[in-house]
Amino acid sequence: MTRHTSTSRPTQSTPKANHVWYKNHMVIIFVIGLPLLVVVACIYLVVYSVKIQDSVVRDDWYMDGKTLYQDVSRDTLLYELSITADMTIDTDGQIDYYLHYPKESFTTGKLPDGTSLDYPSTLQIDFSHATDVTKDRNTTLAHQSDNHYTAKVDLHALSAKYYIQVSHDQPPNWRMRQIAKLPAGTTTNIQFEPLPSVISNGDNKGNGN
Repeated sequence: MTRHTSTSRPTQSTPKANHVWYKNHMVIIFVIGLPLLVVVACIYLVVYSVKIQDSVVRDDWYMDGKTLYQDVSRDTLLYELSITADMTIDTDGQIDYYLHYPKESFTTGKLPDGTSLDYPSTLQIDFSHATDVTKDRNTTLAHQSDNHYTAKVDLHALSAKYYIQVSHDQPPNWRMRQIAKLPAGTTTNIQFEPLPSVISNGDNKGNGN
């Protein structure tokens, strides 16, 4: 009697279908999501930088080659003319400004450069916020009597650092600058004198250095 031996064939398993890439969350997050986020952020920064331009560099800066310099000739003129001033700003933004000429000029009737001694009818005063150009304020100081000028300024309620500049835009074309934290909550007294760097340079020239 013939014995038949049954041979069992190995069972072939059907391989699992590979996951398609767009259904893989890790691929979407790291391969597509992150680069896309970087591109969007770069576009936003470019648009923001165009709309919100830096206002730090003013018209008294100039380029020499690749170096940025500030023109301090107007500050130097203030020193040469021996002009100073003091100013008060009260809590309502009322400005009282007093322009001081050298005593010798009242005898000669002229400033040290030979310019006729008189008080300008107006002076320009600028308040430049240290970090936010939208909080900058500009106004005009109007001559009242003698060396007294007045103006009104509406500063932002939040106290901050301001760069203050008072300028005479007609010959002699001087300017004076100071820094103050405004508004201070009380009447603020500000003294305007030539910048220390200008005084130092003037002294060096006088000594022949």
